[in-house]
Amino acid sequence: MSMRESILAARVSDPQRNAEGVTTLEFRFRGDDPTFAGHFPTRPVLPGVFQLELVRIAAELVLNSSLAVREITKAKFLRPIAPNELVRVDLSLVESDDMIQARASFVTGGRLAGEASLRLSRSSNP
Repeated sequence: MSMRESILAARVSDPQRNAEGVTTLEFRFRGDDPTFAGHFPTRPVLPGVFQLELVRIAAELVLNSSLAVREITKAKFLRPIAPNELVRVDLSLVESDDMIQARASFVTGGRLAGEASLRLSRSSNP
């Protein structure tokens, strides 16, 4: 299973946009998801690279467009995300010229689990 397939399978809600322009999506990665294999055997956690890819795919779902990562400007992992935890992604997107600035926060159990900012561009590849 690819990262993309794993993330799409974990999605539990459609994008919901609030009045401030922040879009929220929710995900739940099952304990048997291959994502957790070997990371780490005695205490599985969602890898940071998956969290960054989660931002890109969430942006693709919101914009209905294939996107490529051009730069990771911030990646802050504050607490581990465990299997079966509900992960709320709050996503802000700002488009200028040919770039899209994506800012996301990850919330689990009502607590901030991480933050990421990515510069994205539209891509012809899914």
